[in-house]
Amino acid sequence: MTESARPRPAEYDLPDWTHAYSGKVRDIYLPAGAESFEEADRILMVASDRISAYDHVLDTEIPDKGVILTGLTMWWFDQLSDVVGSHVASTDVPSAVAGRGMICTPLRMFPIECVARGYLTGSGLADYRNTGSVCSVRLPAGLGEADRLTPPIYTPARKAEVGEHDENISFENTVDMLGAEDAERLRELTLTIYTRAEEIARERGIILADTKFEFGRDRSGSILLADEVLTPDSSRFWDAASYAPGKVQASFDKQFVRDWLSSDASGWDKHSEDVPPALPDEIVERTRDRYVEAFERITGEKFPL
Repeated sequence: MTESARPRPAEYDLPDWTHAYSGKVRDIYLPAGAESFEEADRILMVASDRISAYDHVLDTEIPDKGVILTGLTMWWFDQLSDVVGSHVASTDVPSAVAGRGMICTPLRMFPIECVARGYLTGSGLADYRNTGSVCSVRLPAGLGEADRLTPPIYTPARKAEVGEHDENISFENTVDMLGAEDAERLRELTLTIYTRAEEIARERGIILADTKFEFGRDRSGSILLADEVLTPDSSRFWDAASYAPGKVQASFDKQFVRDWLSSDASGWDKHSEDVPPALPDEIVERTRDRYVEAFERITGEKFPL
């Protein structure tokens, strides 16, 4: 994706901060006067209300989505604090980004997405049907849609630029990229966090089918959990009460958006280079409701906070 095509950051009144980068959802700011990440002693990460689908950042936003993602992330960081530290230094942020901003420690990020799968679905199921494996992890024969994987598996991906597909890779590829010690540590952390989070979610009637994490190393050399954690954008959550293997499960995520964009009603061809159309109000409302439901069921707190 070219720089001109990158998502434009939301406009906030942040006189002490300078915009440095925009991803699909998050905007990153440096302290005013800092000219690079290497120079900065802290960064401001802000979750916007942008939503992406089929490798496009849509023009239509989902109200409160950034606040929901940030609230969930902070809740999960607290639940996991005895397993691994996070990059969050403070939530004392400018009022313009209250609820959606985090002051974070700058990290040297590992160039991989650390994916844990506890159920077989999505791209993992497609890979399994073609090869009998997922990211070179051999699985038993005869598995189908939404079958549980015991134990869960680690299936990393090479990070791609905004607008491009992440590339599924084998664990051996990560050893080549990172060295054996770091590759093994990331695998261990990913599966430990997934196991803990899966248990917590299940207690709340939610199945954590799969999820992805990002890790980085701070200037002291410690590996920390970064970015968003265990949100509907980074995870596949299912309702345990309606779970039934052998069929595609309804997810607590942006499925309403994907379904509408791929329907005749949108008039859009997801295989084309055309920009996706604006979302109808009904799809926006239903998507927001789904994110709110995920937040409330997982945290046990009422939204808005």
